[in-house]
Amino acid sequence: MTISVLVVDDSALIRQVLGEMIRTAPGFHLVGAANDAYAARDLVNAHAPDVITLDIEMPRMDGLSFLARLMKARPTPVVMVSTLTEDGAEATLKALELGAVDFVAKPKLDIRRNLESYREELLTKLRAAAAARDAIRRRAGQRSGASRPVPTELSVQGTEQVVAIGASTGGTEAIKTLLEQLPIGMPGVVMTQHMPPGFTRSFAERLDRSCRLKVAEVRGGERILPGHAYLAPGDRHLLVQRSGADLVCQLSDAEPVHRHRPAVDVMFDSVAQCCGARATGVLLTGMGKDGAAGLLAMHQRGARTLAQDEASCVVYGMPKEAVRLGAVDEEVPLGAMAATLVEHLQRVSRGNRV
Repeated sequence: MTISVLVVDDSALIRQVLGEMIRTAPGFHLVGAANDAYAARDLVNAHAPDVITLDIEMPRMDGLSFLARLMKARPTPVVMVSTLTEDGAEATLKALELGAVDFVAKPKLDIRRNLESYREELLTKLRAAAAARDAIRRRAGQRSGASRPVPTELSVQGTEQVVAIGASTGGTEAIKTLLEQLPIGMPGVVMTQHMPPGFTRSFAERLDRSCRLKVAEVRGGERILPGHAYLAPGDRHLLVQRSGADLVCQLSDAEPVHRHRPAVDVMFDSVAQCCGARATGVLLTGMGKDGAAGLLAMHQRGARTLAQDEASCVVYGMPKEAVRLGAVDEEVPLGAMAATLVEHLQRVSRGNRV
């Protein structure tokens, strides 16, 4: 199957570079390149591309405004092309909230040796976005499936429970949907989402503003406390370790796993080792297989393991691999994940683990 792509960027040089990477790649077809939203609209109507790469800063109509209109009129997988700045991170997170599948950084055109690895990343994300076309159309009508009521407060004192959440493509909105439903009194939550430095800080701040839990990017050495959620920073692995009677967050600069740092497998493995059956693992939407082996390690040590179901995933890659390995106790629609998680924790607190 050939993937048709439209490039939208106000920079002629960026259009040329991205267009050449796509045009020369096997399995891809470049349908056109637009310098603003109005030209992009005409090309979308004419060619109905499988995927669009979209710049945020453009003349006449910015990328976010165009994205919002596109998702209402013709839901289409979009990969944002973002600057790696604080403003770029905020705008990109807003784009993901509006329905973009993923993002890539603006290519560094002055470093020729990095362009090949950038091309590989771009094409991988375009393939994942194309595969998410049906999910994008579902999300336009109903983002997370049927939701279930969740109590606003939870009491699980004395269980030393930890909840570990991993995600990748589509994961920023999946994590946000899940965390916004979690009650006061939750056990400590640790999270790994594939994102670059700077973006994780902005993401944690956005979550903190919208959730009952206190959410922060990990700096290293934090005690894991009830009512708090801890997000792995970009380019560093998050591990959970014991320090006396406490569980603490530690950071590692070890080599990437599955080409990712932070990697979900690293976090899940550490939780399996130090928490065993006192943990719950949740693997959400994402491309590839990161997190599957780590979730299996948690499962084998007695932890409860949940995975997002295919129908509610943007990309059913990581959960699918975990299911294939036999690592998953239960597949759950995203809209019901919070209720399922809280019900399990309530059973644990009553000493009736199932």
